[in-house]
Amino acid sequence: MTEPTPLTSAWQLKPWWCQPWSIVLTGVAIVGGSWLLLHRLWLTGLVALPIGVWMGFFLLVWPRLMREAGYLDPENGPDLS
Repeated sequence: MTEPTPLTSAWQLKPWWCQPWSIVLTGVAIVGGSWLLLHRLWLTGLVALPIGVWMGFFLLVWPRLMREAGYLDPENGPDLS
């Protein structure tokens, strides 16, 4: 029987459509689409604000929280036992 692959990245838990590249692509497409449709800087800014918060959380905060919570195996880190 084979050993399960150790989880070393929070992204191993997410499907292909919820990977960093898809989050960035979706965010850029929404903000860019807002500009192309509305041609109003202040409206695009209103759209970009929550999208930027969403992207920041899922690209920066969530992976760190997963690592700190102990859900991931350490990546070649020092043995702290």
